Amino acid sequence: MTSRPVIPLRTASGKPSPEMLASLDRQWRWRYLMLAPHRLGFFLAMVVLVASGGWWALVQVARSSGGWGLYYAVSPTLVHSAVMAFGFIPLFFSGFLFTAGPKWLGVEPLPVEAIRAPLVAQAVGWLLWLAGAHLWVGVALVGLAVATAGLVWMTAQFWGRVRRSQAEDQLHARTIAWACTLGCVSLAGLWLGLAVGTHALARAWVFTGLWGFVVVVYVTVAHRMIPFFTSSAMPMVQAWRPFWVLWLMLAAAVLQVLAVWLDWLGLPASAAGPAWGLVHGTLQLVIGGVLVWLACVWGLVQSLKNRLLAMLHIGFLWLGLAFLLGGLSRWLAWGYGMGTLGLGALHALTMGCLASLMLAMVTRVSCGHSGRALVADQTAWTLFWLLQVATVLRIAAEVPGIFGIAWVWVLPVAAFLWAATMGVWGVRLGRWYGCLRADGRPG
Repeated sequence: MTSRPVIPLRTASGKPSPEMLASLDRQWRWRYLMLAPHRLGFFLAMVVLVASGGWWALVQVARSSGGWGLYYAVSPTLVHSAVMAFGFIPLFFSGFLFTAGPKWLGVEPLPVEAIRAPLVAQAVGWLLWLAGAHLWVGVALVGLAVATAGLVWMTAQFWGRVRRSQAEDQLHARTIAWACTLGCVSLAGLWLGLAVGTHALARAWVFTGLWGFVVVVYVTVAHRMIPFFTSSAMPMVQAWRPFWVLWLMLAAAVLQVLAVWLDWLGLPASAAGPAWGLVHGTLQLVIGGVLVWLACVWGLVQSLKNRLLAMLHIGFLWLGLAFLLGGLSRWLAWGYGMGTLGLGALHALTMGCLASLMLAMVTRVSCGHSGRALVADQTAWTLFWLLQVATVLRIAAEVPGIFGIAWVWVLPVAAFLWAATMGVWGVRLGRWYGCLRADGRPG
């Protein structure tokens, strides 16, 4: 009887042998999503991201053409804003919180099986939310309830990791945990606002979650990781992250949450409205200027030599630009009665900052944990710049008269670019999550 040849698993240096790499299963399999927390979280996030992007592009084309009679059981603007703030982003957060989070806290990570149910609940809930937008408001409410339950469950699990920690520095992790808690409250408030038919209240809770949950998590992670990534890749750039920078960014987020509720209470329409608008606008301009300066201090110019770092730094730069646009919008509203740049500022934040950082961070983590080089290849780099074009188009659409009679098609083009960019990115990385690491290592 002929014995099978023994395949050496490791070389003398401990790396996987060429024979072992050649024998690896290269097929995409569902069970491989359960090999690491980021695989499952990122994959489900991609599903919601691609679905919501395609849906919004369809809605924009239908609005502009007027040829499709789409039925809306829920305001499509509310559906869009909610899924963009709460749909895929918390699922991306889960990949970081349950992979890097335990390392920050010095605790054992949770097994993937423990986080599967809350993550699947969020993905299923948001897909029901999109379907309910056209079917029946009850379907949307059920989907929102399921997604909320999933986020509450996920937040409780992360709090469990925080409470077990004996690490001296827990500031970043605890800030994120409190932000997630506010995110749960905001989702519950959104559900209540929709259930009672008060869309203004529902909208206020969406923006509370955007600034108090999503932005807080982003700036907290940025404060901890961007200087570290930069100094690691470019030793000549020193990691500089004083805590006053974090407090400033958190205070800026709190300011925006306060503005949301003052607007909901009708302050802009009151006698004190113009004064509040000028104060808010001035504060935004100051904060925006400081954030642009911070982007330069953190190595914006130096990072342009490294594509992956450049994506991170350009994404952070958009945060400062969003505040500058927001402040300018307030002053224009006071001086000329033009407040349209407010939506431009919002999309500078969401598409320019949040989406760019999402694309950069998720690409970096996915490369590292799939056994690939930590670089932005030509595909990732092209997708990043397509996102920038979509962002600029969406902001420019708020400037009256800039596109003339073609204005009606600017939003559909921006939405299509977003959907196409995220679709290609989602399908590409989605394949990585269902395959074994290219270097043969576990995880």
